[in-house]
Amino acid sequence: MNRRSFLRGAAGAGLALGAGLPSIGGARPVLADKPNLSHVEARYYVKLPDREIECRLCPRLCRLGDKERGYCGVRENDGGTYYTLVYGKVCSLNVDPIEKKPFFHVLPGTSALSLATAGCNVNCKFCQNWEISQVRPEQVEAYDLSPDAAAERALGADCPAIAYTYSEPTVFFEYMADTAVRARRRGLRSLVVTGGHINPEPLADLLSVVDAVKVDLKGFSQAFYTDYVRGELKPVLETIRAVARSKVWLEIVVLVIPTLNDRMDLIRDMCRWIRDEAGDQVPVHFSRFQPMYLVKNLPPTPVSTLEAARRIALDEGLRFVYVGNIPGHEGENTYCPGCHGAVISRVGYRIGSVRLKKGKCVTCGTPIPGIWA
Repeated sequence: MNRRSFLRGAAGAGLALGAGLPSIGGARPVLADKPNLSHVEARYYVKLPDREIECRLCPRLCRLGDKERGYCGVRENDGGTYYTLVYGKVCSLNVDPIEKKPFFHVLPGTSALSLATAGCNVNCKFCQNWEISQVRPEQVEAYDLSPDAAAERALGADCPAIAYTYSEPTVFFEYMADTAVRARRRGLRSLVVTGGHINPEPLADLLSVVDAVKVDLKGFSQAFYTDYVRGELKPVLETIRAVARSKVWLEIVVLVIPTLNDRMDLIRDMCRWIRDEAGDQVPVHFSRFQPMYLVKNLPPTPVSTLEAARRIALDEGLRFVYVGNIPGHEGENTYCPGCHGAVISRVGYRIGSVRLKKGKCVTCGTPIPGIWA
């Protein structure tokens, strides 16, 4: 099924708002049959003759005529000016453990106010949040939440951070960037959960206002990105390089899918690339796949496959390697590279013990990189 056919089929289906939004109060629901769209000028585009524009936000470089929308479905050319339709239009809002993002080296045991709008600039056939990422903004309920209100909501929920997550935050760039600025003024961190399909200029601007980025590296071949992501691998690798060279904390997640991206030779190549281009201290999470969306014919990832990937990563010199979606597995814990003791123990999203003092192992004093305060 192509993207346009899916969107036609999804129209009117009443796709649900993320659980938890009403519990933190104050947001105003607008039903999907009464679209709640913004009309805020977008950033990162150029005007062309005859009221055309070219979007420069992501590598797709959508060239659009009047009244046309970009691939993401949430940015529209109106008379030669490009607008975001989802500025402050939140369709999912929850208080989540930071470990759920997952960030394992950021404020362990705390929560993040997690928000999203509709839309995405790729189309992963295995998407976990396709109900909001693969639809137009008219097809979901939208809640008005300004950047200032988002920051206040995080403070009111005792969250030290806001996470831009669930869909692809690149497509609501303006809202994310403005919210991050407001959040920083109030002493809050901003965490970005992204597929990394973004151009260098907007990425550089984003890195000036956020604190941590988790990149989903969906595979290590262009063939996989072409067939199952409908995107490009090279820009994602450039995003990882750029974040690693900045002052922003970086973590990487690899969803390991049986028969599709689980070749151990490619995983070894990936680990070597991460070590050489991003550094040996970047946390890497190998997460278990569960069948959903358009990939329902494959089984969940065997635990042995995740363990093999983790061994390869450690053998290639990566210091902090995890398995994800296997609660209680020893690969969820953070181990000190010096004494090899567990400095943070985890069971799913729950933290057991934290044996760190000022970012160092309490046993041997080895520094453990991350955001700990």
